[in-house]
Amino acid sequence: MTRHHKSIETRHYEERASFFGDLERLSNMSRRGFLEIAGLSAGIAAAKGLVTPVGFQLIDMAQAAESNRPGFSFAYISDAHLYKKELNDRFVRSILKAVDDVNALDPQPDFVLFGGDLAQLGQKEELDLGAQILKSVKAPVKMMVGEHDWFLDMGEHWRGLFGAPQYSFDHKGVHFVTLMSVNEKDFWTAHGMTPAQRMQTVAGLDNGTQSRFEVGPEGREWLKNDLAKLDKATPVVVFSHSPLYKYYKNWNFWTDDADEVQAILSRFDTLTVIHGHTHQMLTNRIGNIHFHGLLSTAWPWPYAPTGLPSLTVQMNRADPFNAFDGCGDGQVSVLMSGMVDKLYNLWNRDPVTIKASYLSSYGFKDRPPAAKLASY
Repeated sequence: MTRHHKSIETRHYEERASFFGDLERLSNMSRRGFLEIAGLSAGIAAAKGLVTPVGFQLIDMAQAAESNRPGFSFAYISDAHLYKKELNDRFVRSILKAVDDVNALDPQPDFVLFGGDLAQLGQKEELDLGAQILKSVKAPVKMMVGEHDWFLDMGEHWRGLFGAPQYSFDHKGVHFVTLMSVNEKDFWTAHGMTPAQRMQTVAGLDNGTQSRFEVGPEGREWLKNDLAKLDKATPVVVFSHSPLYKYYKNWNFWTDDADEVQAILSRFDTLTVIHGHTHQMLTNRIGNIHFHGLLSTAWPWPYAPTGLPSLTVQMNRADPFNAFDGCGDGQVSVLMSGMVDKLYNLWNRDPVTIKASYLSSYGFKDRPPAAKLASY
């Protein structure tokens, strides 16, 4: 090949690179604006003989850029485990710190999820205290029930304060479902337990007396009926206190009918489950369902000895002399695709974001940094 031919090829390559390099600068444009300019650029490039007019490729790139753009965000506070104020004011100070965090966000989130276990022993005074504190949150609050809120009076006072434990709502094109996932089969009647003894038993995660959590037949039927009206392309986000998968049975980090619930959810193209209860950074993917755990404001749980989902990037072990270490709150950014980026706002540490692309790629893209200290 002659030097003259090489020079022509070089110019050809540089013009192509200049043309396609402009696409990155267009990524913040609206989809309509992007397509209009991309279509014009393609026409110019075709006229110059640089490329054949392949409009479908440009449309695909525009759609990809649009789908990864943030749509809206919500914040979360979870697992406060409040006692009466005079018994434990540290947990009160912790939830107040989380309220300050979400109230300081600018812009404000569209809403704030409370992820369950507002109380420790389900007592009226504990739930009333939590309800009073959450009234100071600026954004609307969506409540989810935990087992510590329920098993003293089987949810009677919770319902009076916050309404039904299972409900759904639509927001900006996304369907949200809040499940009651901490039902248990009756273990208390045969043992002649008082309500207080039943609550104490459920609060003991490593005992062999209670049954395992479940959504239950009525809850699954409710879920089927709620989702039946939706097209499979509708993005769905499910809030569940229990993880909706089987992590570690001995600590009741476990949902007995998780497989059946997953089967109901699996028909949707884009589905995310946000769960509480485990008090740790926790990431899982089963089929097309993405799972994210929530931090606690009260204490961090250690990682279980078996069953840890392979996509989980473990957080550093907690400093036992620092009451806030390993605790926190966070945000969820819902992308235009309906998938989510999950931010763990770990107190006294750098925040950690688990991106949708990390789960979509089964951990090959955008992997968060590993812990610098051995996990617990």
